[in-house]
Amino acid sequence: MTIPDRNFLAGYAWRTNIYTALALRLLLVMFLLSLCRVAFYIFNINFFPDMTIGKLVPLMMGGVRFDLVTMLYSNLLFILLMILPLNLRFNRYYQSTLKYVFFITNGIALAMNVADFIYYRFTLRRTTADVFRQFDNETNMTGLWIRFVVDYWYATVFLIALLALMVFLYNRVSIAGPQLKNRVANYVLGGLAVPLIALLVVGGIRGGFGESTRPITLSNAGEYVKNPRDISIVLNTPFALMRTMGHTKLVPIRYYGDAELKDIYTPLRTPTDTAAFRPDNVVVIIIESFSKEFFGVFNADKEGGRYKGYTPFLDSLILHSRSYEYSFANGRKSIDGLPSVVASIPSLGVPYFLSPYSGNRINSLASLLKEKQYHTSFFHGAPNGSMGFQAFMNLAGVDEYYGKTEYNNDDDYDGIWGIWDAKFLQFYADKLNTFRQPFMSSLFTVSSHHPFKIPEEYEGRFKGGPLVIHKCVEYTDFALREFFKKVSAMPFYKNTLFVITADHTSSEIEFDDGRTDLGFYKIPIIFFKPDNSLAQYDKETIVEQIDIMPTVLGYLHYDKPYVAFGRDAFAHVGEPFAFNYKDNAYQLVEGDYLFQYDGNTAIGLFRFKTDELLKENLVAQHLPVQDSLERKMKAILQQYNNRMIGDSLTVNAKMKLIPQ
Repeated sequence: MTIPDRNFLAGYAWRTNIYTALALRLLLVMFLLSLCRVAFYIFNINFFPDMTIGKLVPLMMGGVRFDLVTMLYSNLLFILLMILPLNLRFNRYYQSTLKYVFFITNGIALAMNVADFIYYRFTLRRTTADVFRQFDNETNMTGLWIRFVVDYWYATVFLIALLALMVFLYNRVSIAGPQLKNRVANYVLGGLAVPLIALLVVGGIRGGFGESTRPITLSNAGEYVKNPRDISIVLNTPFALMRTMGHTKLVPIRYYGDAELKDIYTPLRTPTDTAAFRPDNVVVIIIESFSKEFFGVFNADKEGGRYKGYTPFLDSLILHSRSYEYSFANGRKSIDGLPSVVASIPSLGVPYFLSPYSGNRINSLASLLKEKQYHTSFFHGAPNGSMGFQAFMNLAGVDEYYGKTEYNNDDDYDGIWGIWDAKFLQFYADKLNTFRQPFMSSLFTVSSHHPFKIPEEYEGRFKGGPLVIHKCVEYTDFALREFFKKVSAMPFYKNTLFVITADHTSSEIEFDDGRTDLGFYKIPIIFFKPDNSLAQYDKETIVEQIDIMPTVLGYLHYDKPYVAFGRDAFAHVGEPFAFNYKDNAYQLVEGDYLFQYDGNTAIGLFRFKTDELLKENLVAQHLPVQDSLERKMKAILQQYNNRMIGDSLTVNAKMKLIPQ
């Protein structure tokens, strides 16, 4: 029951039960955060010159999702103390203490937002946790803050008004209770309310209750924008700080001067090919958790030459494709793999999705080929938004996203990850046949994943093997066979370049060479053209996921400069190499060697081609090759860190580095 009651301040307070009061006060925080978003836009309106009401409203609505997470995190203690099933919570001194907990925690969150009204102008992004490192050497922070408050007095006035509004509206609600006079009933019902409210809080913080839902992070703001610049309107500053805390490993690096750095390694690709652009369709298929050890063709020496693997179709396709003895992933997670494959952005420590730089302007296969009038699309059979893929692909310039929602038949849902591969690949084939040519399309499979199930209709069809994933591998291989069988009869097929790879290796490993620091990254990279023009098993060239984008662009004779951390594997220019990050160490593969570097010191050097199990560490011998590998690794890190920090992942971007 809710009744008006005189309050010690002017006006009325609504006396209500403790749960309604809690809900109203949390809604108050949501209201204040929304006011901050409107004010953020107004304070910085000149930075959004083409904004219209039609564009702004969806951004504001999308921001509610991030405000919810911020509100819940900021008020965890307040919520806990409000729902404890004790009569003490109705005591006026207890409630007075809770009032100040509320004011302090939410006041800090509001102050963070208002401070960013101004600081945004200097960084053009929401402030992230790296701000603490940026200013940790400042000796006059007190003076700086005073100057900030005085110079930008209008923001200070706004914050004071916001805090006054928070106090005023908070005091408009008071608590009546306990509602139940029976003490036992009061404790029992109050106790039952605790896990229910806790469940709602956890779901709100994660952004949903689905099994495939990942806690939302900065990159999810990409779902609501077309221009990466507008991400700052969707986000709020407390959220950006919380989500990047502990994920701010990148610092500006200056190992080499600009000229020397360019000579050692540069991600700027300037095509010199004068051939006419070839408008072939491009289809990139990324297979979940497909280790190289699953393939018979790559493991002919296993089991005394008797090993057949679990991918009979892909093995047959490889005979007509360009494939590689030495092909590697750039990371160990799906969220590492997707940016690497479609945008040539590796993961070196923090997955790009989770980094403070996930809103950077990037070029990708989709964005670059759209300049050539390509239709672009991405398919993932999981619930829409899963893994943050939809947001990332939107920022990568993809026109159309197809997920579980667009498939629109839950009878084919595996109950956990998404639509079964065989069904979704047939859907994919049908959709490809409707697209105007040329098109660039990518697909991410889901079925070869824990808990390693296959559809009931296929039980007993696949032989499996010693690992539980083997039947799933056979099933996905079968799904790909049926896909190629279908598309081979379609008009676009002969004019299409197919690329098949994996997001990362499987956690299920059968052979010892798959358990090494390098084995953890061994995945297939396959280029197939129906006319067999690419057929070759390359036993020398080292390739990695980030090579896929520049290799495809080179094959098409793309003629404009772009940024890619990988190289054109078909060009045979320069020494091929691959790099990745594992256990706080950087790994570089070049020539016959695997080099490991912890950011300060060389910690490993192995002849990986002859020492497959990496048993003999040669780093103490300090071979001449070690210095050149360290030099290249440092150059890669310098380019990666500085371009990430400076939002310089496109050709025309100007580096905005923090001076050292």
